[in-house]
Amino acid sequence: MISDLHLDINQQDAEAVAQQQAAYLTQRNVGLYLIAGDVTNYFSQSLAFVTRLQALLAPAKVRFIAGNHDMLHDITYAGLESSQTPVYFHRGSLDLPGTNWRVIGNNGWYDYQFANNLVGRNFLSWKRAFWIDSTIVQPQSDPERLNQVVEQMTEQLIQAQVAGKRVLFMTHFVPRQDYIRYTDDNRFWNMANAMLGSPRIGAVLEKYSVADTLFGHVHSRFAPATFGPTTYYNQAVGYHNRRLNEWSQPDFFVEWQRQLRILNLK
Repeated sequence: MISDLHLDINQQDAEAVAQQQAAYLTQRNVGLYLIAGDVTNYFSQSLAFVTRLQALLAPAKVRFIAGNHDMLHDITYAGLESSQTPVYFHRGSLDLPGTNWRVIGNNGWYDYQFANNLVGRNFLSWKRAFWIDSTIVQPQSDPERLNQVVEQMTEQLIQAQVAGKRVLFMTHFVPRQDYIRYTDDNRFWNMANAMLGSPRIGAVLEKYSVADTLFGHVHSRFAPATFGPTTYYNQAVGYHNRRLNEWSQPDFFVEWQRQLRILNLK
């Protein structure tokens, strides 16, 4: 499991990265590789990278969901909601052979609740002026989009519950307030918290006793943490450039190895 590769921002050659990752995962006999969004800033490039990985890793499977960066260009809202190809896992599910596990994916979204420390702010106007997601076109408000996500998740999780499956859930946006940073001196990030996710995501996951959840979007180095029945994993690679270096390792491949989480699901 991994998230937030940001191949273009990190100035990585996609083919070289695909070759390296495929060789590493094959050596470790990984049967399913999950990428929780933000592969690149262009959906077509993200899809091409994951499709290439799938070819290199077969018969193992690769699945990814779209983060906000993958949504910035060359993809419509209708396209994001469609089942374009098996590697694109939004609203997808996969039962792991020989186990009782079902993997479920949903891109997720946000509803401004993580900025509940701010009163009377116009988050939509701020988003349009300052936040990268301003280029993403959608037919509804952000809270309405999150409502749809919750409906989709609930339907998927009820189906898994009826089937008696243990669930590993993959989403991009933050599912719990525990992962949100609040500051007294940085108004930008207190406003940006509105666009990071929603506590409603975590509430649904825990209501339906999801065992494990992979998410991304925030690039802090969080250790796995369990809340109620659900263990959460944030495996973001994050940024390494002149303006911002979030890595602890000297190069992309080594940082990726450090952030990669391999679970043995039986």
